[in-house]
Formats: sequence, C-alpha cells, structure tokens
Amino acid sequence: MRYPPHILEEIRARLPASAVVGRRVQLKKAGREWRGLSPFNAEKTPSFYVNDQKQFYHCFSSGKHGDVFTFLMETEGLSFPEAVERLAGEAGVNLPAPTADTRETEKKRATAIEVMEMAAAWFEDRLRSSRGAEARAYLDRRGLGEDVRARFRLGYAPNERYALRDHLAGKGVERNTMVELGLLAAGEDVAVPYDYFRDRVMFPITDHRGKVVAFGGRALAKEVRAKYLNSPETPLFHKGRMLYNLHNARKAAHERGTIIAVEGYVDVIAMSLAGHGETVAPLGTALTEDQLALLWRHADEPVLCFDGDGAGLRAAHRAIDVALPLLEPGRSLRVALLPAGQDPDDLLRSGGAGAIDRVLEAAIPLSELLWRRAVEAGPIDTPERRAGLARTLRTTITAIRDETVRRYYRDDIEGRLRSLSPQPVRSGGGGVPNRDRSRRHPPETVSPRLTATPSASMTASAGFSGAAPVREAMIAGTLLAHPGMVALFGDDLAELDFTDSDCRAVVSVLLTCAADNIVPDANMLHERLTRAGLVDAAERVLHLARSRERAQLDPEVDPASCADALRQAMILHRQAGALHSELHEARQAFEADPTDAGWAWVCDVKERLATVLSAEAEADLPATDTRTAP
Repeated sequence: MRYPPHILEEIRARLPASAVVGRRVQLKKAGREWRGLSPFNAEKTPSFYVNDQKQFYHCFSSGKHGDVFTFLMETEGLSFPEAVERLAGEAGVNLPAPTADTRETEKKRATAIEVMEMAAAWFEDRLRSSRGAEARAYLDRRGLGEDVRARFRLGYAPNERYALRDHLAGKGVERNTMVELGLLAAGEDVAVPYDYFRDRVMFPITDHRGKVVAFGGRALAKEVRAKYLNSPETPLFHKGRMLYNLHNARKAAHERGTIIAVEGYVDVIAMSLAGHGETVAPLGTALTEDQLALLWRHADEPVLCFDGDGAGLRAAHRAIDVALPLLEPGRSLRVALLPAGQDPDDLLRSGGAGAIDRVLEAAIPLSELLWRRAVEAGPIDTPERRAGLARTLRTTITAIRDETVRRYYRDDIEGRLRSLSPQPVRSGGGGVPNRDRSRRHPPETVSPRLTATPSASMTASAGFSGAAPVREAMIAGTLLAHPGMVALFGDDLAELDFTDSDCRAVVSVLLTCAADNIVPDANMLHERLTRAGLVDAAERVLHLARSRERAQLDPEVDPASCADALRQAMILHRQAGALHSELHEARQAFEADPTDAGWAWVCDVKERLATVLSAEAEADLPATDTRTAP
C-alpha cells in the first residue's frame, strides 16, 4: 500500500537514523555525524556515515544512500511495506488501515495544510493593514521590525468574531474544517462558531517541513485572561510532540553542533536576532519526553535557557525530572539561567547579544542544577537535615535508567555529600590534627563494619534472596498466560534483568515477538516455544508462578486488573534490582573507606529496600522460592 507522506515523516522524526542503523553497524561519533564500517562491503577504514539531522546514511565504498526504510530493505531484504510496518511499531506510530479511504485521508490532510496556509497569509495581511496598526506598534516597541515580521511570518487577528471565518468561507472552506483545525471556537454552548483568535499578534507554528499547522497568539488587551493562546490539539497539531521554530533552527543547530530551548515565541525571535538561530521553544507546556527526543536528535547536550525568576526555576526543575530517566552516556542537558526578572528579549535590549552569549557560556550541567535544587530547598545545618538531603538526592537519581550514568551520578553526589560532613579532628603526634585516623577507624558503636556478604535480613529486604525468582516467574508467567500483553509491555520487559535461567529464556522469546511487531496468541506462542525447545522451561515458570494462588494467571481475568498487577510487579522488580546494585556499591565503598557517611549510605539503602519489601507484601508477592519439580 501507499503510506501517507506525513506518516513516514512521523516515523523518521521519532527514530534517529543512528539508532536504527546502530543495531547492525557499530557507529562512533564523528563530529556532527556517526561513522562506521560499511555493512555492504568488507573494509578496514570506515567509509559509512549516518546523519541524524538529515535522516540518511551514505556509504562511500558502495555508493549506497538512503533513509531508515531503505536501510532495512538493503540489509534485511524487507519490502518497503514490511520496513514501514517494522519501524512504525518501534516508533509507536499507528499506520492507517489499508482501505479505499486512505487516499481520501491524504487528500483531506493536504487540504487542511492549504487552509492553514490561507489563514497564515490572511493574518499577515491583517498585520500590514490599517487594522493592524496597534499590533505593529506593539511589535515595534519589542524591536521586531518589518524584516523580523516577514522572516517569522507574524500576523494579526482582528478583534472581530467572524472575520477569519467569513474570509475562509469566501474561498470555499467548510465551517466544520475550520472547527476541526482550531480556527473557530465551537461547542455545545456555542450557537454560532466564532474566530478562535481575536485581537492577538499571531505566530505561525510549522511542522518539520515548514508547513503551517497551528498558531500561537499574544493578546494585545491587558485585561484578557490568557496572555498567550495556542491552537487546540488538531489532526495536524500535537503540541507535546513539536517545537516552535525547529524547521528554521535545524540548519543552524547542525552547523553549531548545539541547540537551545527557551520558553516562548518572542524569546526564540530575540535569540535569533542575537545570532542564535539554533533556538526553539516548547508550545505552551512543560518540556515533554518527545520534545527532549527532538532536541537530542540535534545535539548531545542541548541548552535549556530559562527566565531567572521563580517560574523559570520551576520550569528548570520540571525539566530535570523529565530528563533524568532518559539520560544516556554522552547525552545530557545544560541549563542557562537568565538574570532575575529578565527574559531573552529583555536581556537583548538591555545588554545586547554579548549579554546573551555570557548567559549561555555560563550554562551549568544538569547534575549541578540537581544538586542546587536539593541544597537550596532548606537548611542543611544539622546531621538530620544533611541526612534528609542525602536521602532526597539518592532517591532522585534512582530514576536514571542507564546503570552507567546512574553510577556516575551517585559518585558525584557522594563526593558532594562528603564535602558537607564536618570531619572530626583528633590530635596526632606533635599536636597536628590527625583526620586520617578518625576516618579509617570509626567508633564501632557508630559504624559497625559489614561482613563479607550482607546479612540474611538485608538480602531478604532487598527482595532478592528467594523472592526474586518467584517475582520473575510471576512476570514471565503472566505474559505466558496473556501473550497479547507483550505488545503493551515489551519495552518495559526489555529493561528488566532476570536471574532465573528459565525466566530469562522464556522472556527472550516474548521479546522476539515484540521486536517483530507480532501480537502472538496462545497457539503462536506455543509454536515459538516449541521451536526454541523451551516448552518445559515455560511449564516450570508457570509452576513456580502458581506456587501462590495468582488470579492474573487465569486466562479469564479482567485485562485491566491483570495489566495493573503486571505493571506493579515490573516496577517492584526494577526498584529491587536498582537497590540491590546500590547496596552492593554502598557496601564496597564502606569496606574500602569505613566512614560514618559511608555507613549512613548503607543504612539508607536498607531502609529503602524495606520500603520495597513492604510494597511487595501489599501486592501479595511471595517472599521465598518454593520451586519444586513440576
């Protein structure tokens, strides 16, 4: 079938070319591109390049060139529809059903783009007209002259209820289309739909191809409740997945190797005027995971530039919480904080481009902002308050999914915490303070040394002594009983570690189904297990899972409650795994340097493990491995 162009673009936008190609080719960063050995020819010197910004690969040794779809067709022998279906499943993009209506849907979307272009042109014309005098005066006061207005296609929505509606209707646009595209306000309590934007300076919002898909409007009247108003969600516009000005910023971001995110439309324009064309902005919402993914496609360490007031700091802190789980080696964020009470537009007018450059040069790493947020939350002048700070920070970084990054964050935090703890001073020979003695020989009553292995109570509270195999069997067994859930939980399943060999083998088959974008039924799953020689292993997994009565193993159980139980078990298993790893690190650190701070870390981990055990008990997960031969 022929897939709509916007569907293909959506798949490319969600899957960086390096991620798809990197599964088959070992890639290394080379400037703004990735480089590796050709998958098409045997070679010793890398001549194969991948560019995420341009969404293509090029092989100099073979001359082959293409996008992610072409790559799968070339390397795996897939047809174009098969490549599209595979990557759509990975990207989470729903493909249209192959019906006779597909072409009509494409035509409707093209028409919608044309309507939005008509609206944008009309807003531009209104700004230039006599009715736009007040709007032009406002823009002039902000330093946004004619050249800027033309470059960013700024416009004006007159303070009339039906002006845009009548203009578009005169060009044959149906009223329902205007409502669907967010150009008219409608609803059960609205007798006659009216213009959604009125008496506002208009900022067109474009997609990655530069097509207008939505608008942002800045009110001119002071008494209006919403100073800024964005288009509602429409078939063309999903605000959490887009960034303002990204189409224009891509080239500058590629050339500079960085990208900057600010808070608003005028901020973007001000940054561009200051020489930073690589600037974008979210669309009236806090930064989302999808928007972060877009930023990371253009730079390994995007700069988030926030206003220096309370609202700006809160936005920066929200960005921390969104970004932490997504951090990877070499992929992070930097944060630039503007002077209090100033946004980029204010700073540009008061200090010029140099003032903005200095703010960007002073951008701090994400780890530094994380530390500042915790330290500035309250006083840390007592041992108890410092212990609270330590717990807050250690709990926060457990959100980082990548184990390597999480370990380095933990090392960074522990080093900072040690610098806060006052060191006891004891006299050594000649009256010289001997700090080393107090560090290496803490009082036994304060910091008892650990034995070579954790105590039984400690490992039990970690949920890893006997509970882990049963928990793993419950997760794998639930999916064996309900194989249709593999599509829903495939990504979460791939992130879990399984210590039990039977569970690990069964899960590998389930993950293969997910990777192949297959939703297996019971018969298909049994066939795959049979081919893999894992039927007996699956029976042992189910037997262990049934060692306690489990409603979710019943094929007739309510799907929603079963999904909730499975999700909870996965969360507990992931938490237990992370804490078990942290306990091991804490114990090793204390053995190497038995300080009070080190012992406090061990105790803190134990307390958090006890919390996991409590949650596990509430979920009625068994605490021991009661496996017997089936």
